[in-house]
This record gives sequence, C-alpha cells and structure tokens, in this order.
Amino acid sequence: MNFEWWLTFRYLCAKKDKFLSVINFVAVAGIAIGVMALIIVIGVMTGFDHDLREKIVGANAHVFVERETGVKNYMSLNERLKNLPGVIATTPYIHGNVFLESGTRAASLLLRGVDPATEGSVTRINSYLSKGKVADLQEDGVLIGSQLASYYGYRVGDTLTIISPASGIAGSGWRYKFKVAGIFNSGMYDYDMNLILITLSKAQEIFDIGPTVTGIGLKLKDPDQAPSVKKEIYETIGFSYLVRTWMETNANFFAALALEKFAMFVILTLIVLVASFNIISTLIVTVTSKVKDIGILKSIGASRGCIHRIFTWQGLAVGAMGTFWGFVGGVGVIFLLKKYQFIKLPQDIYYIDHLPVVIQASDIGLIVGSAMLITYAATVYPAMKAANLEPVEALRYE
Repeated sequence: MNFEWWLTFRYLCAKKDKFLSVINFVAVAGIAIGVMALIIVIGVMTGFDHDLREKIVGANAHVFVERETGVKNYMSLNERLKNLPGVIATTPYIHGNVFLESGTRAASLLLRGVDPATEGSVTRINSYLSKGKVADLQEDGVLIGSQLASYYGYRVGDTLTIISPASGIAGSGWRYKFKVAGIFNSGMYDYDMNLILITLSKAQEIFDIGPTVTGIGLKLKDPDQAPSVKKEIYETIGFSYLVRTWMETNANFFAALALEKFAMFVILTLIVLVASFNIISTLIVTVTSKVKDIGILKSIGASRGCIHRIFTWQGLAVGAMGTFWGFVGGVGVIFLLKKYQFIKLPQDIYYIDHLPVVIQASDIGLIVGSAMLITYAATVYPAMKAANLEPVEALRYE
C-alpha cells in the first residue's frame, strides 16, 4: 500500500472523530440506496420488456411476406422462403375483419385463417391452448382467446356465429356457425380479446378469395436477425412483395418501452446525484478538520497532486463502498423476486401474476459506471480546495 492509499484509509476510518464516521456512513448509505433502487427498477422494467417481447414474438411470425392483392402462388413461394438461410419454418395465413354475433351484441374481430399442419411450427399457439392442438382444428372449428371467451361466456364445444362483411346480398353479410374447438391464453389482452383462428380453407371461403392467402409467416432461428433475413427475402423474390419484421410491426410499442426505461434510469440516477452531495460535504468537513495535517504534509514535501489524490481517493472509496453494497442489495432483491415471486400482481389488471425480473450485464455496468462517475465529480471541488491550501496559511495559528 503506497503512502497516499494508506493516508486515505486512515482518514476514512478515523475512529477518534465520530462525526466524520457518521457522515461517511450516511454518504455510503445514500449511494447504496440509490444504486440498489436503480438496479431493482431497471431489472423489473427489463423483465417486463423481455416478457412482453416473448409473448409478442410467440403469438406472431418473426417475418411477414405479403402482397396488396394477395399471394396466389403461395405454395411455391412458401417453398422458396423455407429454404432461405436462418428460416426454420413457414406457414401461409389469411387476415381479415369479421363480426361476432352473440345474442343482441356484436363485436368486430380479427380473423386469422391458418394452416393447422404448419401454424404450430411458426407460432406458440399450441403452448397457449389449454386443451388440444392447432393441428386438430377442423373446418367447423374455431380457436378463441380467453378474454373473448370470458366476456361472452363461451366454453369449448359451444357454437358461435361469425358474420363476414365482405360477402352477402346488399352488404348484409353471410353468417357462419363454428364450434369452439379450443381457448388460448397468450397473455396479451388484445390478442386474447380480438383474435380468432379458423382453418385456411374456411377463411378463403368466408372472404371469397379462392386459392389466395394474405401472406406467408416465417419463423427464424434468431429473431434478432429479422432485418438481415428481410434483405435476403427481397433479393430472392423481388420488391413486388411487402416484407415486415416483428420489430417493425411493434416498433412504436418497443420504442415506448425503451423511452420509459430511459426516463426511469434518469429519474432514479437523481437519487445517486443527491447522495453524492453527502460525499462533497464529507470531504469538505474532512478538509476543514485536517487543515493542520495538510499543512504538515505540504511542509515536508507533499505535492499538490499528492494532496489532491488523497482526497479524491477518499471520495471514490466512499462511492465504491456505496456502489458495492447497492449492487449486492439490488442483485440480492432481484434474485429473491425471481426465485420466490413474493410480490403478486392482480391478473385481472396485469397479464402475469408476479413481477418479472431480468438482470443484464450492460444495465449493471451502466448503473455502476454512472454511480462512480457522479462520485468522481463530487470529489473535484473538495480535493482541489485541499490541494490549493498553502502550508504557511494552514500552520499560521497552530
């Protein structure tokens, strides 16, 4: 241990001056609380972000290939897309709006016509179904969301009526009766309330489009590679198709989440900033009470840089201890939340029953780095003040 570190340690751990010990403890505690709050809140928000992302990706394909007039040669296009690098599976689909008729009530729904043989390989619909599989879906069957089933009181085996606005005499529409073959729960309210699934052939009949589909859905080995796969698709099939990735489809949603996370980081960083004022006051009190010591050090040859470093190290040591204990406390609370899930959420309001938490090394690094940077900024003035003391002025009245 060199001279500067030794003296820093002595000043930091001085037992004779209880007042200095108390304000050192307060400074450490303030930094620790701020860092712990940052880690916990950012961990929870990242957990929500990841959980929502998994549910969005699970309920949809990673890449959508569509055409404004519909895809007529979809079987051959499906095979071409399936052979692209990074593509695991493909499935054709049809999207369209229909009306649900239930007694005197009616609601607008999004109808998705799917290929029962391949839909389960692209989306996670099978894991969302409480009973049965999408591969067992028949021509007269329909899969509905849990929110829709709860709102209208539908159960498996019940019959519901769909009205197609695209056909019928004088725009009155045709009515189609389906039997509820399964109820899915994706955890996303919009999907579970507004989406219904039927077979591809039945959807073609309802919308009277013949052997045409809206598009082809692709599942990728790595969802984050969707932009590069999109580029590959355009190079393979040309620009007469519209290619959209799951990122583009939900761009506004994820942008809002990122902005909210950034805003919370900035707001909670203010806690650490406020705590850093304790470090400033600690160092100023230390400098004031150690004027004689500083004068003696300078009189025996200690340079300004040496004095500056002593008080800078002292402030950084306080910040490092606070950051360390904040890190330990934050990670510890997140670990307990993840393992025991002792904070419960009402499922009638939220889509999950507990707080999801995810720790990312990048988030931890940013929090720790920001705390130490703020701590360093807090040491600048007191350390400069101590370094600029003149030995004669310091020892004049001693």
